[in-house]
Amino acid sequence: MNSSDLTPRSGYRDFVSLAILAAMFFIFGFVSWVNSILIPYFRIACELTHFQSYFVTFAFYIAYFVMALPSGMLLRKVGFKRGICWGFSFMALGMFVFVPAALAREFGIFLAGLFLIGTGLAVLQTAANPYVTVIGPIESAARRISIMGICNKFAGIISPLVFAAVILRTNDSELFAQIESGVLAEAEKNLLLDELIRRVIGPYSVLGVLLLLTGVGIRYSLLPEIGSDGGGTVAGQAGDGGRRSVFDYPYLVLGALAIFFHVGTQVVAIDTIINYAGSMGFDLLAAKAFPSYTLACTMAGYLLGIAVIPKYVSQRRALVVCTVLGLLLSLGVVLADFEVSLGGRSVHASLLFLNALGFPNALIYAGIWPLSIRGLGRFTEIGSSLLVMGLCGNAVMPQIYGYLADACGLRVGYWILVPCFLYLIFFATRGYRIEHWGFTRRKYEHE
Repeated sequence: MNSSDLTPRSGYRDFVSLAILAAMFFIFGFVSWVNSILIPYFRIACELTHFQSYFVTFAFYIAYFVMALPSGMLLRKVGFKRGICWGFSFMALGMFVFVPAALAREFGIFLAGLFLIGTGLAVLQTAANPYVTVIGPIESAARRISIMGICNKFAGIISPLVFAAVILRTNDSELFAQIESGVLAEAEKNLLLDELIRRVIGPYSVLGVLLLLTGVGIRYSLLPEIGSDGGGTVAGQAGDGGRRSVFDYPYLVLGALAIFFHVGTQVVAIDTIINYAGSMGFDLLAAKAFPSYTLACTMAGYLLGIAVIPKYVSQRRALVVCTVLGLLLSLGVVLADFEVSLGGRSVHASLLFLNALGFPNALIYAGIWPLSIRGLGRFTEIGSSLLVMGLCGNAVMPQIYGYLADACGLRVGYWILVPCFLYLIFFATRGYRIEHWGFTRRKYEHE
């Protein structure tokens, strides 16, 4: 990152601030993407259907919708740095809730813990995204978001593997086969399930302590406080234009919907792939790497974005290309019907198309955010909260997929990706330019 990417506060403090933000996005990714292996793990240990197992993502991400606006109010009241400390505290509390949940093997208590973790992340995302957007010129915001995305997705690549290494055993394939065979006596099966689910107690207790310490450390770090004007940032780049609420900015509302559909496609592609691979003969130990493959493709997309945006390709043009590519890959998931040899094993092409979706998904979020948050003036904080609310697409889309998967088949459920990408193409080509509601009051900018 060169000096042109920084605000007039450039120097050591800005470097430290970026490093802190990168660490935060790593934590976001580690905590969020471990859900991809928690879903099949809870499905076995708590004896759930596919639809029920996707309440893992619902409970986790619905907190973004419920808590985004309260998060904005919390940040306004206590400041961004104290708010970040609160966010880490909520996450730690959610981790500690896993202890009684595991002891009781009660899925509902796990969901309460996941909601608390999601609440903490809602606070942290509401604070962190404006920091990343405003710490330099808006034209290179996609580049900085891409750098944060690499930290997030790298954590996502390793989190399922770390979870598997800590929680799973080499002989668990036989254990899972025994549990799902239906031949065990009820008492014997319950003993095995209790032992299986209680493996989460130690790791999540340690994570809770580490998150508490991280929150306190950031509270007293060199990360600067930013005000409602973003410290001479995005908020100051345009006036309110006489608008009285965030809903007077159509491109912001449409951008929140775009984030809803985008993150929905992302979490469906990652959090469902283990179960989908399982339907093709891969057990949990063999399928655990598939989310990491998808996230590796996402990292490749981020690296390409850093190299070419905005020097060779504008962030809006990259958004158009990525949304179209996402649509084509989604059609490949549901229509491709052939096998590919991979590592000496035959793999259905739809799995590889699902992995490849990570590549275009890398730059879609980075393109949507700056186009949606621009020129909000005094509404920047509340606008950020509205965009964070769009992250509840992570909660809703897997539930829709899970319902379709149980009713029609795991592969048929992926048709949900197609309308999502159609809307994203609309936003990338037209929606982001709508400045006023109504056909007679539209102004188009950033051609």
